Amino acid sequence: MIIRMNPKSSKDDFDNLKKYFENKGCKVKDISSDSVKLYGIIGDTSKLDPDQVESLSGVSEVTRITAPYKLASLQVHPEPTVIDVNGVKIGGGTFTVIAGPCSVENHDQIVSVAKDVKEAGAKILRGGAFKPRTSPYSFQGLEAEGLDLLEEAREETKLPIITELMSEDMIERFERDVDIIQIGARNMQNFHLLKEVGKRTTKPILLKRGASATIEEWLMAAEYIMASGNQNVILCERGIRTFEKYTRNTLDISAVLAVKQLSHLPVFIDPSHAAGRWDMVEDLSKAALAVGADGIIIEVHNDPANALCDGPQSLKPEKFKHLMEDLRKIAPIVGKKM
Repeated sequence: MIIRMNPKSSKDDFDNLKKYFENKGCKVKDISSDSVKLYGIIGDTSKLDPDQVESLSGVSEVTRITAPYKLASLQVHPEPTVIDVNGVKIGGGTFTVIAGPCSVENHDQIVSVAKDVKEAGAKILRGGAFKPRTSPYSFQGLEAEGLDLLEEAREETKLPIITELMSEDMIERFERDVDIIQIGARNMQNFHLLKEVGKRTTKPILLKRGASATIEEWLMAAEYIMASGNQNVILCERGIRTFEKYTRNTLDISAVLAVKQLSHLPVFIDPSHAAGRWDMVEDLSKAALAVGADGIIIEVHNDPANALCDGPQSLKPEKFKHLMEDLRKIAPIVGKKM
């Protein structure tokens, strides 16, 4: 529910409005602009009578939000959200490239790749410290040591870092040491974890779409984070599971357009996990830019043949450099900045 207040409404009118909804078990979120006083009502408003709400002093208009996700909805927040990560803008017409290895393996590897992707034009460094793997016998990441190495790479390159959070007991460490927290596809509907990162951190959250999740389920997962207090959510399409086996997943590029019609949140594409093949990553990245995504997150490795994780889908630094050159040519044509 969205409440439009009369321009001449007073602070007492707002206080009475807030008290009214809090007594109904709802929260009032200020979504006003310079020209209009607007308030979003968060909670179960299905039993509230709009006519009764409209009779409250200072209320000009009452509109029900039809989408089940309220805070993530374009109805509540008509302007696209722009997230600032240490001076790096995400959203608002900027195409932001995140790049780095699937897993942090050692100091020389992560620092070398970090320098390469920065030189090519990437704005944020990715690297997995904690790795959720299908097999318990696969490399699980260096864990806390991997975080230490990511911090060292950040110190040397000044690139902000993003890495995946898998459990709530590491939230304090991530809040202190990580610039963007990734919630992976396997945890998209780990609702307890979503609520905890909503409550306990204000760091931007990159939320990957689950392998079998609908777009509405994906947006509802974002809603868990936002309803708990953290509004800095970035959505990431990374391919969904279909009957096709030629690629690792099937990239649902139309999801970018759907999210843009439904939500104000920035949306990224992960072409590496979508295809699972390095030879498709460049063209899928260009498609992401053309379709209107706010950025991409790509895997780059200096020695993919010997990578401990996801070597077949990783670009070598020289391939990544070539891709960045092409993206910079395309960006102005589609109205994006890099």
